[in-house]
Amino acid sequence: MERYHREDVLRILRITARQLAGWEKAGLFPLRDSYSFFDLLQLSKLRDLRAKRVRPAVIRDSLRAMLQQVAGMENPLLEAGTFTNRSRIVFRHHGAAVEPIAGQFVLDFADSDVVHQPKIHSFRAAENASDFFTRGVSLEDDPKTQDEAVIAYKKCVELDPTHAAAYINLGTLCYNRHDYVLAERYYRKAVEVDPRYALAYFDLGNVLDETGRLPEAIKSYEAAIALAPTYADAHYNLALAFEKARQPRKALHHWGAYSKLDTTGPWAIHAKNQIKKILAGDSLKVVARKK
Repeated sequence: MERYHREDVLRILRITARQLAGWEKAGLFPLRDSYSFFDLLQLSKLRDLRAKRVRPAVIRDSLRAMLQQVAGMENPLLEAGTFTNRSRIVFRHHGAAVEPIAGQFVLDFADSDVVHQPKIHSFRAAENASDFFTRGVSLEDDPKTQDEAVIAYKKCVELDPTHAAAYINLGTLCYNRHDYVLAERYYRKAVEVDPRYALAYFDLGNVLDETGRLPEAIKSYEAAIALAPTYADAHYNLALAFEKARQPRKALHHWGAYSKLDTTGPWAIHAKNQIKKILAGDSLKVVARKK
């Protein structure tokens, strides 16, 4: 197999030595004396992800999560298709699109453009749990067909009682209808069948927070973060929960974590403002104690 020198890689991929060194330092690619053609393919995908402003930590954690979730996979960047969704990586593998950090099945996107799946209202073509799950995903965005989506997801879990993503989507449909009792039931079922499903703990935390059970919500958000430390939304909601619980210093930690994961947009601005507010409050208390 033909080998390429470092200078060849920089020239072919049109990247700088500083970029390549940064990827090596971040643990995205091993330091090598020479490179194979497959190394070039992997590096080109890294280049494209970084060009879309996906953070190195997100890339690294996504690759690790994908290796844990798919048995036999050795190199997700070469063995699965990738695209970005709100600064996160989604992998296409065996016909499914999954965001591995949260463990969430998502609608398929291509270069951040939605690829709309056709809405098929007949269930005759569905033969297995995966078919019904896909059908539910294609139906749930339209309020007129959400009842059919519920039927599809229920059929999915009937055929596969361990299909955590279907329980999650059922819970979310119920949550959006303010049926928090049923939403909680489905979220807890998702946690039961897949205890490593970070999104299940996150959504369960949301319904617990909504129904006033703040200590339980905090534990659920913490469980999500323990499974997925770069789960930005979980850090954000946990910070809010700690503020409600009047524990600003604990909130400060998670506002800080969120601001590192999301550096732009209105939520990032809010997180930074909360950090300033908490620090200002703490400094005033220190001055008062000294006096």
